[in-house]
Amino acid sequence: MNRIDPIVFGDNQFFGINHMSQEKAQEQAERFADIDAIFGVYDQAFDAGIRAVMLNSNERAVAICDRFRSRKSEYPAIAWYPSIPYPHKYASLVAEKGMVGALNAMLFAAGTGSALGKIARGGMALATLDAVRLMKLLVDQEMGMFRGLDIRVVFLQNIVTDLMLGYDQAEILGEYCAYVRKAYGALPGLITQNMPLLRRKLIEWGLRDVVICSSINKIGYLMSPDVDAYVDALAQNDGDAYPMMAMSTLASGAIPAPEAYEFVNRLGIQSVVFGASSRKNIDQTVTLIGK
Repeated sequence: MNRIDPIVFGDNQFFGINHMSQEKAQEQAERFADIDAIFGVYDQAFDAGIRAVMLNSNERAVAICDRFRSRKSEYPAIAWYPSIPYPHKYASLVAEKGMVGALNAMLFAAGTGSALGKIARGGMALATLDAVRLMKLLVDQEMGMFRGLDIRVVFLQNIVTDLMLGYDQAEILGEYCAYVRKAYGALPGLITQNMPLLRRKLIEWGLRDVVICSSINKIGYLMSPDVDAYVDALAQNDGDAYPMMAMSTLASGAIPAPEAYEFVNRLGIQSVVFGASSRKNIDQTVTLIGK
């Protein structure tokens, strides 16, 4: 199994996402409304030695990927960790159009790149599609913006992972993992808010070589059922079969960075994804993870 990068640079700061402070989220959204400001921070991350990027498949990610493709010679070799689908995009669609309208927007978007265009070209009727084929079409639709980039892991967002986990959908998650390997030559990744349960079910289902990404922090922020269950699961984990990536390590700023990484670094995880908007915080985090 290919190794994952020990440090991955995230993107929440670029899109106005802060789970603890709406004021800070708005401030970041305004600061990074200009794509040049986003790339100023990417440059700082690359200067600090980071060579991996996690990016959610939202509308603004299209412009980010386009710039990386068009200016490839300006940047070091970067490993990409797409995260699909982007939940806020679909939540906004539902709020704006209702559930039926949102489904229409997802499945019947104009253009040959849409899921409907692919159905039509394949001579398939929508009514005859099963869940697995529809999943593959939607994955392709989300992944279109990442074409031509070096994809290391394709993550399924927790809003989908945990829904499938709750319904014990081994087939869908298994088919997703197989399709990511075959279609994109990448490792499948699953984001979850219940890592101990997901890990246990993957073992039960016989699904291996899957990257698990979950909030991991000392106060249990976005961790179900609790910190102790995570510590126990990590102590028993086979990092080759189920590499672990920690996110929300600072619990949206509730834990000081030195304290946060003193806890995370002793758990035997394989990778950390973090977002930062200043060179000082980037350098500090890289140093603390390195310790």
